[in-house]
Amino acid sequence: MIRAVVFDVGECLVNETREYGAWADWLGVPRHTFHAMFGAVIAQGRDYRETFQEFRPGFDLYEEREKRAAAGQPESFGEDDLYEDVRPVLRQLCADGLWLGISGNQTVQAGGILRGLFSDDVDLIGTSDDWGVSKPDPEFFKRVAAAVPFEVSETLYVGDRWENDIRPARQAGMHTALVHRGPWATIQWNMAEARELPTFRIQGLSALPAVLREFNAPAD
Repeated sequence: MIRAVVFDVGECLVNETREYGAWADWLGVPRHTFHAMFGAVIAQGRDYRETFQEFRPGFDLYEEREKRAAAGQPESFGEDDLYEDVRPVLRQLCADGLWLGISGNQTVQAGGILRGLFSDDVDLIGTSDDWGVSKPDPEFFKRVAAAVPFEVSETLYVGDRWENDIRPARQAGMHTALVHRGPWATIQWNMAEARELPTFRIQGLSALPAVLREFNAPAD
């Protein structure tokens, strides 16, 4: 039985289109060019951060975040950047008695934004900067498991990337759900790993409550 659901952030709860557009502007690159290179890097199986290197060799993402903040252009997302199904699904899962968490590779700044958006809706908000370890490191999922008050086998991790979310969560002993949206899931959806690794494959979060009710239903 699944008793806890923990969500990734980017392209699971938050549509990152605006933020990546801001990075294109910061680099002085046309947005469609930046997005095309971003997709190419993902399709090649490379780390998405290499996208920035293609336009500015030696680019340091953390250093540039600080420069953006100092220039009055900090990383930012808000209610308008949430996918439409996020609020209704969180309400429904809570009504269904599930323990809820949010945990992803996010900065301290992003963690503060998440707490402002979701503190009243979920039981856990944890970020890679909070814990000093990032996905797909197994230690990240050990931290998730330690924070959830149920067995790891009763936990579902929901994400959009098979290599960063689904595989390491499964290796940690969790159930997993791959959500089909954002650049990674769109590019990876028909890969063997994306078909075979997740417990569930869903087109959007709105499918999740019914999927979990069916999974948790007593056997005849």
